[in-house]
Amino acid sequence: MIAGVPSITGVPVRRRRAARPRALAAGLLAGLFTVMALLLAAMPAGAAGEGAVTLVTADGARHAFSVEIAETPEQRARGLMYRERLAADHGMLFDFGSDQPVSFWMKNTPLSLDMIFVRGDGRVAEIAADTTPFSLAPVDSDEPVRFVLEVVAGTSARLGLKPGDRLEHPRVGAL
Repeated sequence: MIAGVPSITGVPVRRRRAARPRALAAGLLAGLFTVMALLLAAMPAGAAGEGAVTLVTADGARHAFSVEIAETPEQRARGLMYRERLAADHGMLFDFGSDQPVSFWMKNTPLSLDMIFVRGDGRVAEIAADTTPFSLAPVDSDEPVRFVLEVVAGTSARLGLKPGDRLEHPRVGAL
């Protein structure tokens, strides 16, 4: 044996055996992260949050909806694009965090929707009913709003929803 150099037997074999479990664990961990990233990428835009909202009309009628919540820029940008179906009691609630002018379009959206623009206090500001699928025309709020609730086209008319009616949700009134 030369001073400072390990013997050929024993040490290198042990290092190889000890390195294998670490390499295997690192490979499995990398694979797990890859699978998780792919699953997250495949989730719908609103997958980060779900909840329920209630629309309350002037006559006191209450109408509940299950909603996906779009609160990040990426979730809001995707919205309901590419969706071919939406149940009558489902929708997407866009939360912009504070009242501000907002604009939507229907690019890559095969469904006709009602867009209900809602102020931070929960009052319906305006309704863009029966939007045109795949349209690039902007659908703007006429005033600053915090929320937009997208539901199947015709829902607002069916419920008799009008500006001044209310949207109830735990985020309403909270900043």
